[in-house]
Amino acid sequence: MYHLDADEQSLSDGPHVYLLDAKSTLEVQALNQWIDATTPDGEPRPPSVVLSGEARTSLAESVRGYADDPLLIPLRVTLSDRKNGVLHRIFAPRGRSKPTQVWQRWVANDDPDHSAVLVGEPATLRDLQDRFERGGGTSLSSFILRQASLALDKAERGVIGSEYKIPRFVVEDMTEQKKFHDGITALADEVGQDRDAVDKRVNDILGEMVATETRRAVEMWGTLGAYFSRAYKVDVDRDQLKKVRELNKNYPLVFLPNHRSYLDPLVLRPALLAEGLPLNHVMGGINVGFWPLGPIAKRSGVVLIQRKFSDAIYKWTLRQYMSFLLSKRFNLEWYIEGGRSRTGKLRPPRFGLLTYLVDALESSDAEDVYLVPTSITYDRLHEVGAMAEESHGAKKQAEGIRMAIGYIRAQGTLRGNVYLNFGEPMSVASIVAENTDKRVAVQKIALGVSHAINDATPVTPAALVTMALLGIEDRALNVNEMWAIIAPLARYIKRRNLPTAGGVDIADVDVVRSAVVAQVNANVVKRFDDGPEPLFYLAQDKHLVAAFFRNNAIHFFVMRAIGELVVLPTSGDSAPLTQESLWQSALQLRDLLKFEFFFGDKKDFGQRLESEVDLIDPDWRTKISDPDYAAHQLQSQDLHLAHRVLQPIFEAYQVVADQLMLLPQSGEFDKPKFIAECLGAAQARRLRQQLDHSESISGELFDTALQLAENRDLVDSGSDGVARRRRDFAIEIDEWARKVRTIRDMAHQMLRAVEPISAPEENNS
Repeated sequence: MYHLDADEQSLSDGPHVYLLDAKSTLEVQALNQWIDATTPDGEPRPPSVVLSGEARTSLAESVRGYADDPLLIPLRVTLSDRKNGVLHRIFAPRGRSKPTQVWQRWVANDDPDHSAVLVGEPATLRDLQDRFERGGGTSLSSFILRQASLALDKAERGVIGSEYKIPRFVVEDMTEQKKFHDGITALADEVGQDRDAVDKRVNDILGEMVATETRRAVEMWGTLGAYFSRAYKVDVDRDQLKKVRELNKNYPLVFLPNHRSYLDPLVLRPALLAEGLPLNHVMGGINVGFWPLGPIAKRSGVVLIQRKFSDAIYKWTLRQYMSFLLSKRFNLEWYIEGGRSRTGKLRPPRFGLLTYLVDALESSDAEDVYLVPTSITYDRLHEVGAMAEESHGAKKQAEGIRMAIGYIRAQGTLRGNVYLNFGEPMSVASIVAENTDKRVAVQKIALGVSHAINDATPVTPAALVTMALLGIEDRALNVNEMWAIIAPLARYIKRRNLPTAGGVDIADVDVVRSAVVAQVNANVVKRFDDGPEPLFYLAQDKHLVAAFFRNNAIHFFVMRAIGELVVLPTSGDSAPLTQESLWQSALQLRDLLKFEFFFGDKKDFGQRLESEVDLIDPDWRTKISDPDYAAHQLQSQDLHLAHRVLQPIFEAYQVVADQLMLLPQSGEFDKPKFIAECLGAAQARRLRQQLDHSESISGELFDTALQLAENRDLVDSGSDGVARRRRDFAIEIDEWARKVRTIRDMAHQMLRAVEPISAPEENNS
């Protein structure tokens, strides 16, 4: 029989009733044995009720039959982790999976130390009834049953770990609340539908949406994650994560990572659980609900929601579910970009779920919720190649079991690192309190999180190597030339105290050498050894792959690139540069690039720009009026970034601007056809060497260029003066492209001055 290792628990005087959460005769016997053992000599044995069968529906009446206001004490048998045999580990039941009688008899005979009795936090019947009436529920017996199970779950987490904080009776708890029923009545009036039909639709949505976690599925998901991500070494910012864990003791958290890979949730979850944080509820698209991953995902904490929904019933149901999770202090997680980045840059944030979160916080019992900006950065990634092909017009592979199998196989051939970093948590309640307009508050929250993710994202050695080669992709570099580009960039990074992956010294030659070797092994970079010296160059058709890894850190270099461009004089303008004219040029660039990068407000933008120009020359304010000053000053620099950061964008925008001028004066705009024409035109220009960058041939860049064109009302052929405005748009981009080519020429001139590798001296001894 079970060896019972129950903790001492003092109980108040007065009548009490034990509630036995038992699913087998053996468990009932074990719990009764515990009651007998803990009842003081000479006192009557307290009554007990087994929470099964008819007792579940008449529980309130059953316990009231023993006393008017008894103290109810829930008990449960749990399995400890003392037995470590292989068969025990494989076949042991977990979580809600209750032990079979065969298993229980094996344990009882083979391992009497394997079980323990859990004692949940007691509560009086009157206290439970008061809480039930305040909530406006419909069945006191069901309420008592749920509270007993929840108290035992909480006690069990002290044995199995806090990461298994799993919500129970979600739908029951939500749908039995009076405010929930009142809400459905109001919703039915709002949408003009029958209340019963709305109630059924809400319950159907909850059935599809609500995560139904079990320990077995959570552990299986963890095993899958470890297998999927087996090629990566995970580097975690544990210092920041410890701060987050302390915050979680008082508030629910929402982790908002960037989205780079299908691996993201499989990498992030184990890192959080390892630091003692509870399981996140991941708001995921229902597109990943295919068998077998979908059912496993749902049972391990993934909330499957439709990607697009506009009906009021679905929105209301989602808000109610989020409000429930916040009230119970469960943590959430979703990708603020909405989908994976195809370029490596952080995509614009989606406001939808943040809006629902703000609404849910207002209607929940939570005092506040904190957002945790989360950066996930890879130095190698399997799916980048497929995303690059999509940018060149290839069709996206549909999610499904075949795609998953191919993805698993590919992980066996990769080796790399993934870096998890966290920004400062943000209080939602504080931001909402500062802004009376909720829409403004949501926008500030979203942009604040995006900036924090960028600030937390480290510069990887892979980003340095790809940045060096992308700036001069039509020629190979020897070791000295490569270092002549990377060394000034590394010094700039250290000067600005930018975060680096794993805290490595990116000015270390060995670190850079390892990064080059990794890119060669990944077939992104090629090495030529048949000449007098080793040469390195970008592999054919790998420019967008290389750009992905460069773009992980590109946000750190945008302001420097803008600073290089705005100090150059405009073609045909002989007026001397002033601080005001420089500022106006910078604002023009800020508007031109607003769909590519996240900029702060004008004050923040101006301060960042001035600090960048100060790094070039602290005395620029007194010298800027000299017409020869800017060119001479830039030529004297050993670091040039504009052509590495902005030229591919300008070249792609040039293609779009020129194609817009070719559109007919009437007819509807066909976006897919237009993008396809831009791809063809860009490829033709590249073949004729009219484009310097192959990465300019990108559907993603053409799409953001179109967003800018739509913002300026240049797409609708019927708008007033559109032909003239399209021409002005093309001229504007051409001028910035001319300036960036000037910077490119300076960088190439610097390379020509690099000392060649010397031949070894002849030994005459």
